[in-house]
Amino acid sequence: MNNRKLSYCLHFVIALTAVVACTLAGCNNNSCTDNRSSLLLCGFYNNEAKPASITLDSIEMGGVGAPYDSLLLGVADHTSKLYLPLRSRDTSTSFFIHYCQKELDYSWLNDTITLRYTSEPYFVSQECGAIYRYHVKEMTYTRHLVDSVALLDSLINNLDVEKMKIMFRTASDTEVQTTSLP
Repeated sequence: MNNRKLSYCLHFVIALTAVVACTLAGCNNNSCTDNRSSLLLCGFYNNEAKPASITLDSIEMGGVGAPYDSLLLGVADHTSKLYLPLRSRDTSTSFFIHYCQKELDYSWLNDTITLRYTSEPYFVSQECGAIYRYHVKEMTYTRHLVDSVALLDSLINNLDVEKMKIMFRTASDTEVQTTSLP
C-alpha cells in the first residue's frame, strides 16, 4: 500500500509540476507588445529647409476640454517627442500648445491641433486583449508659432512609431533683410 500511495503522490507531483510549467510559459509569452494603448507619437522639429529634431522647454501641452488635469507636457519637461492620447468615445480630440517664455506667454499665441477620426476596437491576441485603433480623417491646426504639422500615417495603433511631426518656427519671420543698392 505504501508503494502505491508513493506512486500516486509522485505522479501527482509530476502532473502538478507540468501544469505549473505550462502556466508559467504561457505568462511569459512575448507575443504581446509592451504598449497596449494606441497613442499618437509626435515629434518636434524646426521649420528649416532640412528639418531637425528639437528639444522643447518652456511650453505646456495638453488636451482641450479634457476632464481633470489634461496637461501632457509641463514647462519643466524637456522633450523632443510626446505621446498624445485620443478619446475613444469621441470623434475628435484637440490639443493646445501654450508658450511659457516671457515674450510669448499670451493666450492669443496658443496653438491648437485638432484631429477628427473614427475609432474601432481591434482584437490583438488572447494575451494582449483588445485595443482601439484610430483612423484620422481630418487634421486642422493654428499657425501662431507652429509652422506646419505633418501626419505621417492616418492609422494610429499601438506601435511605437512617430506618426506626427510638428514643425515650429525657430526664427522670426519678420526679420529685416538689408539689400545694398548700387
